[in-house]
Amino acid sequence: MEGRNTKMGMEGEEMLRAQAHIWNHIFSFINSMALKCAVELRIPDAINRHGSPITLSQLLSSLQIHPRKSQHVRRIMRILVHSGFFLIHNKTTQQGDDDQDQEEAYSLTNPSLLLLQHNPLTLSPFLLFMLDRVLIEPWQFVSAWLLNDTDNRTPFEMAYGKKFWEYMGSETKDGEGFNAAMGSDGRLVMSVLLEKYKSVFEGVECLVDVGGGTGTVAKIIAEAFPQIKCVVFDLPQVVDGLEGNHNLMFLQGDMFQAIPPADALLLKWILHDWTDEECIKILKKCKEAITSNGKIGKVIIIDMVVTNNKKMKNDKLMIECKFFWDLLMMVNVGGKERDEKEWAQLFQLAGFSTYNIFPILGLRSLIELYP
Repeated sequence: MEGRNTKMGMEGEEMLRAQAHIWNHIFSFINSMALKCAVELRIPDAINRHGSPITLSQLLSSLQIHPRKSQHVRRIMRILVHSGFFLIHNKTTQQGDDDQDQEEAYSLTNPSLLLLQHNPLTLSPFLLFMLDRVLIEPWQFVSAWLLNDTDNRTPFEMAYGKKFWEYMGSETKDGEGFNAAMGSDGRLVMSVLLEKYKSVFEGVECLVDVGGGTGTVAKIIAEAFPQIKCVVFDLPQVVDGLEGNHNLMFLQGDMFQAIPPADALLLKWILHDWTDEECIKILKKCKEAITSNGKIGKVIIIDMVVTNNKKMKNDKLMIECKFFWDLLMMVNVGGKERDEKEWAQLFQLAGFSTYNIFPILGLRSLIELYP
């Protein structure tokens, strides 16, 4: 009887597959850490420099791996091939005057192309920041956080005694890592946006990038649209000392207090950092900013909309990634990813009347919001 209860009706093979499923989730961090190792060693760059599929021996020579550790690189490459970051080939090599042998060789895939150091759209800074120890530690506090109904701190605060934004402002190296990560994402998403939906900026004379950081996105817009006056609006410690040009300027301030008036406001990956109550406060300030000059402007939001179309509902990769992001926001900053119903409620409570969602940015959507 006890044995049957333990099995819960599962046959032996079913139990073993269930065990494998559990093990895969226990050890899924190994995929992340193997990828981080490859980026730190610049394995994608070594393959790219070679110009053709590179054998393991050639790769080892390029990386200058210590001879006693060379055997382990193949093991790391094997899992990264399985994860889709490299392709494996059989390459004929000359062993002697007449002897030839087959040796494994590696080439890049689309994901590893986005990890090349000198790729203008590289995501390496994003990867290295997100897998840094400072963002791993808070996950150790999640269960304790859920069990404590009197502690309003996020798991990140429990780990470090500071809110995420305060910590990034006080720790220079981590703050620089965060800015580099956001900059790399900004370059990639703007390259797609300007290709697919450039018209979103047509007719705009003045644009404020709210929470625009060090200005990566605003600089791209200013260069693409010389006629638009672009303002990067962020906290003093973020924009202090940064220099603009003829159509780009940096302005200090707090979006919870007031936002400079403009035809258009851009909130790229801002609102998911905050609670519903905080988002409503930000959006109300946005409404004031786009209506205070006698005109009626718009708010341009780039953010995730969970399960925002039928095609996405069947895309396991995309859905899982959105769920990852939702928990990441929960743990580090107390924010969340929202579905369309949740977005619509925020917009209504902030006093906006109309919005349009365009699912054109992969995991994220472009949202146009009007008063």
